[in-house]
Amino acid sequence: MQRVKVICNPSSGRQIIQKKADSLCNLLINNGYVVAKFNTKAKDDAMNETIKTVKEGWDSIIVFGGDGTVNEVAKGIAISGKKIPVGIMSSGTVNDFANYMKFPKDIDNFFKMIKNGKVMDVDLGKVNDEYFINVAASGLLTDIGYKVSPEIKAIFGKMAYYIEGLKEIPKSRFKPIRVRFESHEFTSEEDILLYLISNTASIGGFRKIAPDADVTDGYLDVVIIKKSEVQDLAQIFISIFSGEHINHPNVVYFKSKKISVQSLEDEEITIDIDGEYGGKLPAVYEVLPKSFQIFVP
Repeated sequence: MQRVKVICNPSSGRQIIQKKADSLCNLLINNGYVVAKFNTKAKDDAMNETIKTVKEGWDSIIVFGGDGTVNEVAKGIAISGKKIPVGIMSSGTVNDFANYMKFPKDIDNFFKMIKNGKVMDVDLGKVNDEYFINVAASGLLTDIGYKVSPEIKAIFGKMAYYIEGLKEIPKSRFKPIRVRFESHEFTSEEDILLYLISNTASIGGFRKIAPDADVTDGYLDVVIIKKSEVQDLAQIFISIFSGEHINHPNVVYFKSKKISVQSLEDEEITIDIDGEYGGKLPAVYEVLPKSFQIFVP
């Protein structure tokens, strides 16, 4: 008899999430699964519940939430040191990982995916003592994810990020930051606007920011946008939709297993991890190959 723990972030996305979670729980119970449901209330709840679930020997976890909640579950699995399969029902404002993996969004097809039991081992990223399923970033607009309040996210959805972004631009005035990158593939001191270190191709709803990314290749994809004039930056952002931005002279793009980033600024530079605050530079980013197991269609 399969024992399934459902971890649900009720504040993630619009309020229909609880109904969806309850519908899935009923489907699972009616098909002979043993089910327990846990609602998160505060930061790290999903991580701590995952550690407890693994320790207690449950067979699998299903998570309802955005990238931040999925991140906590992945971190809990990584800390536990034992993989159990995780089903991801996207229900947050931005669900880059779920969108990239093309997980079913309706309950019936999602249940079929769980019942079929097909799983896949994917890479995780690690930065200092934190983990990421999708992306870690620093620089221009990368702190929007945790500046937008949960209430605003729930009402406006993805638009909340763009509204907050427009508010932030005049303040930042495209001020570059000077950083040093060190990796086997690329070592340089650069004036940059931002950098992204990604596990998937999809970031912030843009599907081709790291166009060659693959969650099973054992590499992280690094995108660096150097100091640019406004017209160059506009051109870079327009070409992100097609993935052609990586050919722009002000963009550096490569794959790496490990890269260190050090700020050469006086002010502290924060890191965004899967849309949440993730500490400050300096940082060492590395890939943990095939360390997270997920249900796939």
